[in-house]
Amino acid sequence: MTDVHTPQDQAAAKGEETRSFGITGTGPDATGADAGTGQGAETGQTAGWLRWGWRQLTSMRTALVLLFLLALGSVPGSVLPQQGADPAQVTQYFASHPALAPWLNRLGLFNVFAAPWFAAIYLLLFTSLVGCVVPRTFRLAGSARTPPPRAPRNLARLPHSASFPSALAPAAAIEAASSVLGGQRFRLRRPAAGDGGHWVSAEKGYLREAGNLLFHLALLGVLISIAVGGLFGYKADKLLVEGQGFSDTRSALDEYNPGRLVSDSDLAPFSLTLNRFSASYITSGQSSGQPSSFNAYVSYSASPGAPSKTYNIRINDPLSVDSLKVYLIGHGYAPVFRVTGPHGNVVYDEATPFIPANTSTFLSDGVVKASDGSLGFMGVFVPTAVSVNGVLESVFPADDFPAVSLIGYSGNLGMNSGVPQSVYQLNTTGMTKVSGSPHLMLPGQTWTLPGGKGAITFVGVKQWVSLAITYDPGQVPALVCGILALAGLLLSFLVRRRRLFVRAVPAASGTGSVVTVGGLARTDASGSFEDEFAELSAELAAGTGSADAGQQKSEPNNQSEAGA
Repeated sequence: MTDVHTPQDQAAAKGEETRSFGITGTGPDATGADAGTGQGAETGQTAGWLRWGWRQLTSMRTALVLLFLLALGSVPGSVLPQQGADPAQVTQYFASHPALAPWLNRLGLFNVFAAPWFAAIYLLLFTSLVGCVVPRTFRLAGSARTPPPRAPRNLARLPHSASFPSALAPAAAIEAASSVLGGQRFRLRRPAAGDGGHWVSAEKGYLREAGNLLFHLALLGVLISIAVGGLFGYKADKLLVEGQGFSDTRSALDEYNPGRLVSDSDLAPFSLTLNRFSASYITSGQSSGQPSSFNAYVSYSASPGAPSKTYNIRINDPLSVDSLKVYLIGHGYAPVFRVTGPHGNVVYDEATPFIPANTSTFLSDGVVKASDGSLGFMGVFVPTAVSVNGVLESVFPADDFPAVSLIGYSGNLGMNSGVPQSVYQLNTTGMTKVSGSPHLMLPGQTWTLPGGKGAITFVGVKQWVSLAITYDPGQVPALVCGILALAGLLLSFLVRRRRLFVRAVPAASGTGSVVTVGGLARTDASGSFEDEFAELSAELAAGTGSADAGQQKSEPNNQSEAGA
């Protein structure tokens, strides 16, 4: 006759079978040892404070606080223009907010991810996670190798239990049960030599600990990959007008942010030329004026003397060359001006990048500095010009009807004073405003300055692009480690650690034995272990030659399994 037990009192099962699965946390180290007196006492007190500080730094609470601070510190990097991503917008922000911008710059908010305070938060978070992950990794590795515990003496007190008679002797019944459980890929433990009793312990679901171990190792790999990228990688920016090119050297780059262990000789020896840039916009409907595509057609060579190749750089489709990537991150218009001096000699003849002040209509600001002719101009460029109550405005971002309004100045531009100047700003101190300003010009028109100071011609319009050049050797390893961390999480969530114990004692009749089976699972929110236990009990009954095979039924204990 089958006897199915569903005990209500689990608190008494406190033997080895109640050992928790996985890792058991421990409290802080005791500090009751006498530190002595004098210098020894001070040393002991200092060591105690250091241990306390290390425990606080490597606690999960501190890691979460630092992670929150890191996320909070990243907000300005998303809201404000960044030097490493769009230096032209930073310059425009300084021009639009002359009082606020210097204060933000002192706080490093225009280069957030390279600011000392951001690096401090990151390093503290890195230290906290490493101090937490490394010890836990060793403990998880040990847990994954831990054999099942000894079988409890009273299996009826476990959350799931069943008993049935067997025609086999106790030793033979345990052998048969071991064969059944081994076939189900359970890890087994048998009594040691000289240990009384007939029992077998079985455990399954070690992949859960393997998943935890994989997650922690992968998380550590992500941190190391980020560190490798920060030490050996670099980021740079370059603004190119159509027809211009550059070589990947430090002097040719507009912005250059190398890693700590990067030298100028580590730069990839490629060269690139912007042949043409085109931007398409939606021309009708509610989305009129919104961009539909950007295409930067370039020619490049991977190294000096290498054959030239062509590529179309688009948004989220960077150019890959020599282990680095070239991204398209911005664009604008570069009106072409020709400036002649008082004697008719050409003192300026080039395309001048103007910075968009309005990214929806691409109304742009810029300056022209003709130092050889002692002339300077501040201008507003509009790609599709209309006059609104006498004010020049742009109604569409494409250059359908380009125009430029210029204010001229004459005098010393101060470019030889030794004080650095922005190419997007004109210092008019000591200069005289030219009469007739502002002056509206269309392509092909010339403005002859009064007083024989010279002339300026609006030749036409080109476009410029802003390119981000990045080399990050830790990017691919970080991606791989991130995927492995996700796989480890899935394993730890989907796999359950469960234990099964079998004991056999001689039957009261003196023939055969009585086999008792008990089982428990670490977590069983879905309740699936109840069905699994019932199936295993039936297989064990059949394998041990029970007359009640196929009639096994297990009823779970509704109390918490914590006491089991």
